[in-house]
Amino acid sequence: MLNGIRRTGALVLAACAMMIASCSSEPQQSAAESKTDFRIGWSIYAGWMPWPYAEQAGIVKKWADKYGIEIDIVQVNDYVESVNQYTAGQLDGVTVANMDALTIPAAGGKDTSAIIVGDYSNGNDGVLLKGSSNLADIKGRQVNLVELSVSHYLLARALESVKLKMTDVRTVNTADADIAGAFTSPDVTAAVAWNPQLLTMKQVKGANEVFSSADIPGEILDLLVVDTATLKANPNLGKALAGIWYETVALMMQQDEKGAEARAAMARLAGTTPELFEQQLATTFLYAEPQQAVAATSAPSLVETMTRVRDFSSAQGLFGQGSGDMIGMSFPGGRTLGNKDNVTLRFDESFMKMAAEGGL
Repeated sequence: MLNGIRRTGALVLAACAMMIASCSSEPQQSAAESKTDFRIGWSIYAGWMPWPYAEQAGIVKKWADKYGIEIDIVQVNDYVESVNQYTAGQLDGVTVANMDALTIPAAGGKDTSAIIVGDYSNGNDGVLLKGSSNLADIKGRQVNLVELSVSHYLLARALESVKLKMTDVRTVNTADADIAGAFTSPDVTAAVAWNPQLLTMKQVKGANEVFSSADIPGEILDLLVVDTATLKANPNLGKALAGIWYETVALMMQQDEKGAEARAAMARLAGTTPELFEQQLATTFLYAEPQQAVAATSAPSLVETMTRVRDFSSAQGLFGQGSGDMIGMSFPGGRTLGNKDNVTLRFDESFMKMAAEGGL
């Protein structure tokens, strides 16, 4: 079954990142050297399945050969471990959600560039209530979710929409592997989850989806990030990765036999059926065209989104004893957020823009 593992373990990740940053014998952002071999990590999630498919289909080799490099697309079975490996320097890049990119490598001092803004959750995450279709009725309830994950963030945004606060509910940490089963209990009347668990939970008698990520479009983003120093020393890596991504996504979006075959192959790589994979793609807004991704990355709304993400993460203690203001983020057009002298998360649209302009 295709899982949502990318969205778990935020607190563990933050702790690991801080430990790596404080205990490493070398500076996190040392000068990188020119090289020809690269490792890019991925974990199973609908929006990231183009990467392993591209390797299987020879698209990775095609673009790597064009730039005289080698790219190994590495599956890491656990999302937590994939981001840990990237933060520790064992991977040159990794697939990661925007909140985790900020609270893990960036917060740990690893200068990180988001070079592909691939998609956003457009209904893959939802808030469920039993016995009511009115979100305001969540007040006073126990809410089961994976704490300190994007589910927690979604709950905060849902409560805000009906002028409630986190203190108006009581959260119960529930593992993603257990949440669907827990929701079948009569004692559990509110929950936040992501697909595929969300699809299962919607079938429970009396369940109503009262808020979803479709209500906050563009806020739960899925990225490909690369070590900034490595990217600066090896810009051909960014060009090759952009070429791989947009060729593969264009193929999977085709509404013909070739497109269906590509999506079916991705479903197999994810360990699910084509039917379930298609359902999850339906609630994943892929930036299939590079022009779309450039526009989304350059829009003022991204700064607003990352401000919300930072403030939520800070309120939940994901930056340890410090504040999210200590971390700097940069955006296209010279915009910055947070500490301008400590920029460790960069939204770099340049390679997506090359793809949009046919410059790869």
